[in-house]
Amino acid sequence: MTDKEISEIRRRFRPDRTNITHIAGCYVSDNREIIARFDQPVATATENEREKYMALLKRSLSGGQGKNLLDITFQTAQVADSDEHRLLMNLRDSGLKNESVLDQFFETVVQSLAMETNYVILLAHDVYDVPYKGRDGGHMADGSDTQFSYIVCSICPVKLTKPNLCFDAHEQTFHLQTQDFVVAAPELGFLFPAFDSRSTNLYNALYYTRSADNVHEDFIEAIFRTEPPMAAADQKETFQLMLSDSLEESCSYDVVQTMHSHLSDLIADHKANHDPEPLVLTKQQVEQVLESCGVEQAELESFDKRFDDEFGADAILSPANLIDAKQMQVSTPDVTIKVNPERKDLVETRVINGAKYILVRADDSVEVNGINIHIQE
Repeated sequence: MTDKEISEIRRRFRPDRTNITHIAGCYVSDNREIIARFDQPVATATENEREKYMALLKRSLSGGQGKNLLDITFQTAQVADSDEHRLLMNLRDSGLKNESVLDQFFETVVQSLAMETNYVILLAHDVYDVPYKGRDGGHMADGSDTQFSYIVCSICPVKLTKPNLCFDAHEQTFHLQTQDFVVAAPELGFLFPAFDSRSTNLYNALYYTRSADNVHEDFIEAIFRTEPPMAAADQKETFQLMLSDSLEESCSYDVVQTMHSHLSDLIADHKANHDPEPLVLTKQQVEQVLESCGVEQAELESFDKRFDDEFGADAILSPANLIDAKQMQVSTPDVTIKVNPERKDLVETRVINGAKYILVRADDSVEVNGINIHIQE
């Protein structure tokens, strides 16, 4: 799904735009016991309650693609005949009104998900009359000829509030507020099926994780029966180790600086061009950058093999997962230097009389612990 398609579905989660009639839910304890099942009709909820429910569901379609929002792809055989795909289809096609299907889904989630707190599973079904898009990109509400029927799931921690002093207007004094269990923002969730090319794609789901470092692999395995995508933090660490190990002594400051500049430029250009398609990076693109830095053929072959082993030969990566485009960092065990990416030229490495140095040109003011100092000749 593109950013525009995700945004189009996100706009559905407003009381005046949605066709969601009820929300199916399950309240679960931290030791994997179902505390309560509920079915909340939207029509009987207060306006504030409706807005809260919609906000929690909408939150499962937020964040960065490749970090918080991950594509889940089903194999053709799964779509044709598999328990996991059939369960999701039955949830959608029943409009969340089949109790046995809901029980099966809730039990699958409970058995696969370990949470430190109690949590609530929220499920909603919506049918979207997809408006026809004109040549100018505008939507024509009266030109709809496609319906997108989908479910969205948000799994939210339920946390105990901290005790606070609150003002009692009647007694004109402060009292300790009673602690309550409140529903927090979703930890994970998903949309099924995907909304690709503004139409239904039964071969994909859009998965959400609040933490880019934890994709909840057991949940993905249980619900989708697919290999979990590598977490963004793991992608970054793997890419860094892959460069240093395969290039060995050729992995110089200049090589890493050039790679950082190239990826930063890709990210900046993609943002400036407002490209709706996700930004991707292939193995061939990385190798072209390394080759331009003068990396030897043997080291390129080593990188090629390592890439295939770690990510897969045809893998595509998100540049934003591999670097921090806002800064470069040069570190030793005892010193850390943070560098503005636009001024990477201020730093260089050099060997002087056999000793290795990191040199930082200091033409402007220099501060130590916030104190402006002067560098003597």
